[in-house]
Amino acid sequence: MAKIVLQADNREATGKNQVKKLRNEELVPGVIYAKNQENVNVQFTARDFEKVLRQAGTSTIITLDINGENKEVLIKDFQSHPYKNQFLHVDFQAIDQNQAIRVTVPVVLVNRDDMTEVTGVLVQNLDDVEVECLPKYIPQTADVDVKDMQIGDNKTIADLDIFANDDITILGDEEEVVCSLQE
Repeated sequence: MAKIVLQADNREATGKNQVKKLRNEELVPGVIYAKNQENVNVQFTARDFEKVLRQAGTSTIITLDINGENKEVLIKDFQSHPYKNQFLHVDFQAIDQNQAIRVTVPVVLVNRDDMTEVTGVLVQNLDDVEVECLPKYIPQTADVDVKDMQIGDNKTIADLDIFANDDITILGDEEEVVCSLQE
């Protein structure tokens, strides 16, 4: 996958009034949190962030280009305005490539449209699963194949494609139901 880069600048403006002025200029304030390091305040355009968020989601490492200095980060959290189409603030987590991190990965039901049993109702119980691994092993998704499910069948965390990967630890009970096919 291509490297995803978000252009950012250091942010001097802190405080409610100054941050409000940033948002009026269609800039989004953000902060980078790193273990045993000082937090870094940044700002970037709302348009660029929306593009990166759509492309990367919250489980893909992105590169923040802060005035020419690159930092690898994950989008940890973001706040949006309740009714305006506007981002209010973004929290980034700095990545250390040699230290395991916890990430929430979306669960995808593969072959949903090609199921052999068409009379049942497929119920998805888990939308995402928390995993712990080194940053280079972070999966985009956790997939489970539902093509050959019959009525009454369940797929559990143990059936996810990433469950067999020794580099990834799934933080959840392997017997927890991901989806089921019901009458």
